[in-house]
Amino acid sequence: MFELSIEDGVARLILSRPEARNAVPAAQWPLLAAAADEAEQSGARVLLLLGQGDAFCAGADISDFPAMRGDEASRSRFRQAMRVAIDRVAGLPMPTVAIIDGPCFGAGVALIMACDFRLAGAAARFAITPAKFGISYPQEDIHRLVSLVGPGHAARLLFGAAAIDGAEAERIGLVECFAGAGLTGAVDRLVADIVANSAASLETLKRGLRLAGGGVAQDDGQDARFDAMLGSDALAARLAALRARKGR
Repeated sequence: MFELSIEDGVARLILSRPEARNAVPAAQWPLLAAAADEAEQSGARVLLLLGQGDAFCAGADISDFPAMRGDEASRSRFRQAMRVAIDRVAGLPMPTVAIIDGPCFGAGVALIMACDFRLAGAAARFAITPAKFGISYPQEDIHRLVSLVGPGHAARLLFGAAAIDGAEAERIGLVECFAGAGLTGAVDRLVADIVANSAASLETLKRGLRLAGGGVAQDDGQDARFDAMLGSDALAARLAALRARKGR
């Protein structure tokens, strides 16, 4: 149910099960991790995560849950497979952008939180609903939620399990941009800006953001990359191109 296409440095990873509002079956999570591996190997500059049809993602497919009731091993496998896949998306070296223009619930929210940037359209709706089903939410995803929106809003979303729209999601920090009806244009502008930049710079900056998110204020590896990039042929070429444009 995960379709990956790559064109002009842009990887598009589409959740493609519209008949089930792109709910992810338990057996399909490893395919998401495999698609992320393929995207990284492609050398794409940016990855866009989208849902096909009217929904982004209804979450994990709850029709799988009854069979797990008496099978402890299958419950653990499901949790671990979901964790590996979502964390694989989070660990991609290129910028990742979630584009949400429809319902995004449960594990779908966990998936967009693994991305670097989130844009919402007019039809976007967000809800984290495990309490409705008498289950919990993976701790790693609760941690990401609190990091984005703070403990109070996280509690509201988790305890109330009610849906919020894109404007409210932007207000509390669950998404960075509520573009409304202008979603397509906002995506095109962001992608164009990212793709125009150096792939090595993007990877190093993303590494720095990840370190900062973990509370790291100084890192020898980042220092070494900074120094090396100042002496790189890539910098010299870009400076020469800039001077040429100014000279016209």
